[in-house]
Amino acid sequence: MNRQYFGTDGLRGRAGQFPLDPPTVYALGRAAGRILGGKDARALVAADTRESCGWIASHLVAGLRETGVECLYAGVMPTPAVARLCAEERFTFGAMISASHNPYEDNGIKFFSGDGFKLPDDTEHHIETALDGLLPYLGSSVPSVELGPPSADFSGRYLSWLESLWEGADLSGFKVVLDCANGAAHEAAPALFGRLGAKVSAFAIEPDGRNINAGCGSLHTDVLARRVRDEGAHFGFAFDGDADRCLAVTSAGRVLDGDVILYRDAQRRVKRGTLWGRWVVGTVMSNLWLEQALQAERLRFFRAPVGDRYVLQCMVDRGAILGGEPSGHVLFLDQATTGDGLLTALAYASLARDAGSMDAIAEGITPYPQVLSNIRVGRRVPLQEQPLIQQALDEETSGLEGRGRIVLRYSGTEPLLRLMVEAQSAEVVNGVVERLGKVLRETLGDG
Repeated sequence: MNRQYFGTDGLRGRAGQFPLDPPTVYALGRAAGRILGGKDARALVAADTRESCGWIASHLVAGLRETGVECLYAGVMPTPAVARLCAEERFTFGAMISASHNPYEDNGIKFFSGDGFKLPDDTEHHIETALDGLLPYLGSSVPSVELGPPSADFSGRYLSWLESLWEGADLSGFKVVLDCANGAAHEAAPALFGRLGAKVSAFAIEPDGRNINAGCGSLHTDVLARRVRDEGAHFGFAFDGDADRCLAVTSAGRVLDGDVILYRDAQRRVKRGTLWGRWVVGTVMSNLWLEQALQAERLRFFRAPVGDRYVLQCMVDRGAILGGEPSGHVLFLDQATTGDGLLTALAYASLARDAGSMDAIAEGITPYPQVLSNIRVGRRVPLQEQPLIQQALDEETSGLEGRGRIVLRYSGTEPLLRLMVEAQSAEVVNGVVERLGKVLRETLGDG
């Protein structure tokens, strides 16, 4: 289904510009209230730390309340906390204001159903239809509301739930470094690991509205790797702006992505008899080593399109409970309804504690060299309709002779074409990226 405003992870764009300008945000609140609300409807609304979150929340809640929805504002809180609390505290639906790993200038709105799952495509389509019906009648001045402080300790309830999932001995004797991306985890992550007994060193915990993801977080793990080594920590974790992603770092500074936790957690679940159907769901971006390693364990592996909503759908279709993306967005469906960076960190920490170190988790894992190149595009056109691109792609694919992979896809949240190349040697990978990237930039590049 072709959606006009919603992408792979909610509605997202440049804050202040359509469709994230005040009139449209207010209209979206009214549209969502009509579609998701009803008699005695209650909605939980939260945000990350971007400077635009305040006015976006104010206009969104104004629109929701106009349809009769009672809104409770939770303030700054991780995205997965909204999902969890919707289900636990019987909210009709939830809304999170965040642009995840994007820079502060961007923002977005994603909705969760009352059972804690992201909305299906057809529901988002109904909201879009309602929104289109409202937009022609809006002026430049629209209502807003004064939100005030959070009405309850929602973050505390979320942390108590996470702590309840921890198994066995605490983390006494372990030092952990946390990169909180100046985002939604800046208080929650240090508090959680402190509760578990770890010695915590946290940074990127002073959000100013503009420094979210700026040289920190899961897209900049070199900073965390250096601090883990310099501080002699046992391991570290990097979150993104809304804390639904997590990457781990070993004491030696090696970065472990979502593929690693999928593999090690699958092994643990097999021993416990809790890997339903022996399925693991990754994406087209999952490294080939993961697929081969799971096959060697006689486990079933499926590649979904990029995007946690597609990973989730493939998991549901196959009855799987474990799936995720190399970015660190991992789903444990027997514990949570959406990707949760803090829950992923707990899984990593538990494995490291049982194995003796995070470095032990990484032993024996040798990913294929892989490069992801982002090409800014001026237009999105079907790639199969571009003869020059198809010719170059066929030539490069043939040259790999089945010993590598090329993935081309448009970003669901930014004007980017993502080129991923994977092969047995870095030299081969870099050559393909250079040659194919040149064709892509000349054909579709923005300037």
